[in-house]
Amino acid sequence: MKNNRFFLLAAFAALATTGPAAAQAQAQAQALRLRPDLPPIPTLEVHRAAVAPRIDGKLDDAAWQVPVTFAFPWVSQTGKMQKTLARLTWDDDNLYVAYECEDSDVTAVRTQRDDPVYMDDAVEIHIAPPGVKDLYLGFEMNARGAMYDYLYPFPQRFIKKYNVEGVRIAVTINGTLNNSADQDQGWILEMAIPWSAFSDLANNPVPKIGDRWLADMSRWDGTAPNRRLSQWSDSGLVRADPHYPERFGHLLFMD
Repeated sequence: MKNNRFFLLAAFAALATTGPAAAQAQAQAQALRLRPDLPPIPTLEVHRAAVAPRIDGKLDDAAWQVPVTFAFPWVSQTGKMQKTLARLTWDDDNLYVAYECEDSDVTAVRTQRDDPVYMDDAVEIHIAPPGVKDLYLGFEMNARGAMYDYLYPFPQRFIKKYNVEGVRIAVTINGTLNNSADQDQGWILEMAIPWSAFSDLANNPVPKIGDRWLADMSRWDGTAPNRRLSQWSDSGLVRADPHYPERFGHLLFMD
C-alpha cells in the first residue's frame, strides 16, 4: 500500500482545491441534478459471520444472510430489467460481498486489472468508513471477475492507479459467456475485501459493532446501446450514474 500514499495525498489535494473553472463547475452541477420524490436512503444490517464464506462463486455458505434487491431508477433506459440480489457479511479480516445476477446473455470481454469492466455485465460497490464521505473506494467487477478499483475524491476524478491488495474474487456462470446464440440463466460473484484496504481512510478500519459505513452497490447490465443500471440505494441523479455519496446507503455492522 506504500505507493498508494502518493495517490491519497493527490486525492486530498483534489478535495482541497478552491474550485473548478466556471465551465467545469457548470458541467458538474448539470451532472449532479437530482430527480424529485426520491425514496428514503436504506440501511442494511450486516451480520458477523460465525464462519467465513468460501470465495468460490457459490452461495452455499451459512454466512450469507437475507439478500437485498436492486431497483431500476432510470425508466428511460432500454436494457432488460433483470433481477440482482446482494448479500454482505463480515469478520475481523474482511468484508464479504456476494451478487446474484439474473442474466439471459452474460457478456464480459475485459480481462485485465483496471480495464473499463463497467462496459461489460458488471457489479460494483462504493464504500467509505465512518467520518469519510466524499472520499471513497470503488470496486467494479465484470462477469469474468476482472476488477477495476480506484480511490474517488468526489466529484473530482477517479484515481485509477490506487490499487487495493488482497481482494479475492470468484465467479460462476450459469450459461455460456459471450455467446448470444443461447439462453443463459445468470451469474454469481463473490468477493472478500480486506479491511486493510481502508487503512489510508481510517485509523482502525475494522468495524466495531454498531458502526455505520457509507456504501452503495450497483449493476451495469447489457451492452450498448441497450444497457441498464440498477442500484441498492438510488443515487437520485437525473442521468444514470451510481456516483453520488450524499445518497449512499448505510451499512450497520452487527454481531
